[in-house]
Amino acid sequence: MKLNDLDRFKFSFHSALVGIKTAYNSQRNLRVHISIGMFVIIFSGLLKVSILEWLILLLTILMVIISEMFNTAIEFTVDLFSTEFSKQAKRAKDVSAAGVLIAAIFSIAIGLMIFLPKLLALL
Repeated sequence: MKLNDLDRFKFSFHSALVGIKTAYNSQRNLRVHISIGMFVIIFSGLLKVSILEWLILLLTILMVIISEMFNTAIEFTVDLFSTEFSKQAKRAKDVSAAGVLIAAIFSIAIGLMIFLPKLLALL
């Protein structure tokens, strides 16, 4: 790898970290999703889920967080180009938010499928 390539790689990595920090600091819903994800990870450890269940849960958490970050990027982009109310801007934001909602609903369903039998077995 050339030094110039290494510099570009470091710059790209730094930019990604700044993006994570920006999204985390500016988006309450992202912080909520991360908090719930951490709770699910702790809960998974307590209930001793299987390796396959761990993978499914981690991918589900990741899906919701990535959806929220793409939603944030779309909202920032729409706001950049549309300073006044626009039906098209609203539609873009609504559809983007709907993607996060769908990911969150499916993550709840997956969590119930994995955790409910384990919780019922404890009773």
